[in-house]
Amino acid sequence: MKFVIIGGDAAGMSAASKSKRNNPNIEVTVLEKSQDVSYSACGMPYNIADPNRSMDDLIVRTADEFRSKNRINLLTGHRVDKIDPVGKTVSGISFENGKESQTFSYQFDKLLIATGAAPIIPNIYGVNLSGVMPLKSLEDGRAIKSFIDSNLNSKPVKKAVIIGIGYIGLEMCEALKERSIDVFMVKPSEQFLPSFASELADVVKQELVDKSVNLYCGYNIDKIEQNSNLNSSSLVVVCKNRASNEIVNLDADMVIVASGVKPCSQIAIEAGLEIGISGAVAVDKNLKTSDENIYAAGDCADAFHVVTDKKCWIPLALRANRAGWAVADNVCGINTTLPGVAGTAVFKIFDLQVARTGLTVKEALEFGFEPAQIVIQSRSKAHGHPGSKTIHVSMVGDKKTGLLLGVQMVGKDGVVHRINAAAVALHAKMRVVDFAQCDLAYAPPFGPVWDPLLTAANQLIKKLG
Repeated sequence: MKFVIIGGDAAGMSAASKSKRNNPNIEVTVLEKSQDVSYSACGMPYNIADPNRSMDDLIVRTADEFRSKNRINLLTGHRVDKIDPVGKTVSGISFENGKESQTFSYQFDKLLIATGAAPIIPNIYGVNLSGVMPLKSLEDGRAIKSFIDSNLNSKPVKKAVIIGIGYIGLEMCEALKERSIDVFMVKPSEQFLPSFASELADVVKQELVDKSVNLYCGYNIDKIEQNSNLNSSSLVVVCKNRASNEIVNLDADMVIVASGVKPCSQIAIEAGLEIGISGAVAVDKNLKTSDENIYAAGDCADAFHVVTDKKCWIPLALRANRAGWAVADNVCGINTTLPGVAGTAVFKIFDLQVARTGLTVKEALEFGFEPAQIVIQSRSKAHGHPGSKTIHVSMVGDKKTGLLLGVQMVGKDGVVHRINAAAVALHAKMRVVDFAQCDLAYAPPFGPVWDPLLTAANQLIKKLG
């Protein structure tokens, strides 16, 4: 069997490796347009923060390791431009030293599209200027780090503007502050973190203010220009307040574009495959597309949400790896389905841990639930125990069914791993009243007798009626 994979990161290489473990005789070809495979993209902001680390430290396995140890025909510098579902071929152009080399074509019995996601580049005048950079690929990370490092002795980077205040933007904010760079964050919406309860978003916002991050929420970026003042920063970001039309000029030595990502699904669209939510490739629970011989996995594909059982697009690293394994099983004749995702996510911003899983109140309403929400404050350790920190918890349940719908947490200690209990409860479709009876661990150094999640559940039960 000829199994061809487009894309060599999380989903693609997971599928390639698992298929060879399942069936050593399967013929696996991976076509990756860049020179990098199997790397920790989520680690890039932390790597950029440390001038003593190489970006290559994030490479989990090299291309040569996959070729020699797994006997995978892994071809880097190969960009697939066309899928022919009828003829069962993929074709494109290979690159050598950054230049187009020759065309190629490969026949497949089964195909996996694992093209990932791409950064959203806003249509702003000057977005292509030198010093304006996105962060998505390892090459992007190298470019940002090289830009900072190469300017250290000549004209050091002192000011940076970040377009967007999402997870990547916030993590890059901390990384740049670690490099002693002043940070200005700009976004069009006045709402700071719309995917979090306002009380929790306010805690995160205050943390940024306390760390001297300059926030411009509710500002459109009109243009980015070269600075005519040679003694100042090299760029000027021109912003306009959406409410007052006030113009603000932000000097910057570099600009990070962190406006979100979109699924790389164009090649699937052109092949006539069904496209789902947010422009992602539509797949069933076996990861199969609308063509019985073609699968899609990772950030380019949609998924089912475990709370709603409806389609969603939530790009997650664990899902990408798990989906790659499932595709490998199905290609090798082992029927494997994935139940879906809960949207569990965590990130660190300075001293804060921020976590969420499941639905917000707004999302619950959109899916026909009758949500009730509680926001509480608790402690990360037992009363009087040294080092105890405040934990903020938002919990959402459904008045009609009593189901737990979502949980969010913010705090400086004990947040990240607690959210996993809530994620498991969502996968198990637990009611809030049942979750409140869970036997969670207790010891003074790790939490109060009534864990913050249990306290929130008990309070939410009163609102569910």
